[in-house]
Amino acid sequence: MDLSNENVIHVKKENIEYLQFRRLLEYNDDISHAFTLGINNDFRMPLYSKQTHLLSEKQIEENKNSYRILCKNLGIEYKDIVKTCQVHKDTIKNVERKINLDKPDFLEKCYAETDGLMTNKRHIAICATNADCIVLMLYDKNKRVIANIHSGWRGTIQKIAAKGIDKMQELYNCNPKDIICCISPSIRKCHFEVGEDVKNMYESVFPKYKKEIEQIQEKWHIDTVKINIDMLREKGLQAENIIDSKICTVCNSNSIHSYRGAHKQNGLEIGIIELK
Repeated sequence: MDLSNENVIHVKKENIEYLQFRRLLEYNDDISHAFTLGINNDFRMPLYSKQTHLLSEKQIEENKNSYRILCKNLGIEYKDIVKTCQVHKDTIKNVERKINLDKPDFLEKCYAETDGLMTNKRHIAICATNADCIVLMLYDKNKRVIANIHSGWRGTIQKIAAKGIDKMQELYNCNPKDIICCISPSIRKCHFEVGEDVKNMYESVFPKYKKEIEQIQEKWHIDTVKINIDMLREKGLQAENIIDSKICTVCNSNSIHSYRGAHKQNGLEIGIIELK
């Protein structure tokens, strides 16, 4: 199945599949990027994870090999990877340098409980994983700054996307009008159904979003993608610079890891971006 559309290109290689955003490919001389597809590759790593016990040594090595294959196809050095331990909070950290010079920074303690990374340094491949949550890849072409932010439903409530823009402005003097944001495949309103407790949280934080919170029978469906887009617009991003993949992970759970679509027996996809 080809998931290409007006915003993304579905790349199929022998051992890996991934999306690339057409808009970011316009800056291919400056950045490398991709969002992986395919349930045969898994990007879950065990350190700090509650699911550590579910990963055998063989699985860990297979997952590392998925990173190696992806990097090889993108022209990224495997050792350039920086991957955090995501915990659905709003912490975003700046990456000044690699911790390990000769191997990936997989879930280093300095990045514990971190759901977003940014840098203006070359050859640091910042990563964010998901299996229904939103991954936001950001790029300021003028300041040469990149960010990669994981925004699940909890992260959206904590407005991590808006905080990412604030941090880009604070640390690098970025102008929001220059920032491009690409939105990964994620669970969409069609499948993101929640109970009254989560619905109440959203109505409390986002009281104006009536159309994005819709009751269907005994559950509520929430359009977290639209809420994130509006959040970015309020921070000053231009509409033409917010690029949505328009792909639902649950609708395409045969091609993309989906926590809900796979009934919780899922792996993880990854968004990766690096300044060359």
